[in-house]
Amino acid sequence: MDIIALIERIGEGPTAALFGVITGLIFGVAAQKSNFCLRAATVEFARGKLGGKVAVWFLTFSTALVWVQGAQLLDLFRQGDSRVMSVPGSWSGAIIGGLLFGVGMVLSRGCSGRLLVLAATGNLRSVVSGLIFAVTATMSLKGILAPLRDRLASLWITGAQNVNILDALHLPNWTGLAIGIVFAVAGMYLAKRNEIGVKTWIFASGVGFAVAVGWVLTFMLSQVAFDPVPVNSVTFSGPSANTLMFFLDRNSVLEFDVGLVPGVVLGAFLSSLFSRQFAWQGFDSMPVMRRSMIGAIFMGFGAMLAGGCAIGNGVTGTSVLAGTAWLALFCMWIGAMVTDFLLDQRTMTPAAAC
Repeated sequence: MDIIALIERIGEGPTAALFGVITGLIFGVAAQKSNFCLRAATVEFARGKLGGKVAVWFLTFSTALVWVQGAQLLDLFRQGDSRVMSVPGSWSGAIIGGLLFGVGMVLSRGCSGRLLVLAATGNLRSVVSGLIFAVTATMSLKGILAPLRDRLASLWITGAQNVNILDALHLPNWTGLAIGIVFAVAGMYLAKRNEIGVKTWIFASGVGFAVAVGWVLTFMLSQVAFDPVPVNSVTFSGPSANTLMFFLDRNSVLEFDVGLVPGVVLGAFLSSLFSRQFAWQGFDSMPVMRRSMIGAIFMGFGAMLAGGCAIGNGVTGTSVLAGTAWLALFCMWIGAMVTDFLLDQRTMTPAAAC
């Protein structure tokens, strides 16, 4: 790909947005086809099962790790240049925000990425929850909730930059790829044991591949662009806020984030349309609506505090071995499992599957 020629033709901002659309399209199609959802995996695990939803999550997680670490070893990408690694990380934000996000995604019956995909397939519940998530994320980024987020995040920080797990443990560079392969083997074992079809294997892996595509494309752009370009990939906390502001503020500029969200929506919509899975759906009852709205608020604030959502931390951040991302992912699992136990398992009213 001749990125310089593309920049000269349409400009740096539109090129970044185009890369966001490409990444989003891949993610949207793959996530819709595979039913990828961290919330579904955590709930299944919390109920003592290592079923299909856990297998899909393992396939996605491992694919992102293998592709990104492979690109790192081939000099197609430098994880040290990524935005998550080049800024201070927050251990306190990862813990508190991760727990809040885990609680919120169980209440909302879907992680933020899954809500966006479901919204594109006609699920009005996800439209409402997704908008509340985006508004809360915006308020946490630069609005009334920003001071609280800053205060909690500053309780315990990593230092001048985030922590690279391999560097912290003095491990060789190829260790990241080896870890990804181990998770891939576990994912394939679970997929085979649960008799998951080949198409689901492919599309679950496609979600992780989209993360690698985003990293490589933004890195390549950063190497030739005149203005500084953030090296990032798939996440839905910051991009949701930035996309919302893009349509509200006439002074906003095109960037990767602004292309990512529409790309995901378009990919998921087309995928559901061609497979005849598009269907209008709404809230089952007022209590369900109230629960989902509260969960979306928890997710919006928790994601911004943790530095990313279930995708931004749980797949994208972990793929570059950011210490706070791995901690946030762990806390998301804990928050989700505890919430499922207290609200759904004990009351014998299982939440609907993603």
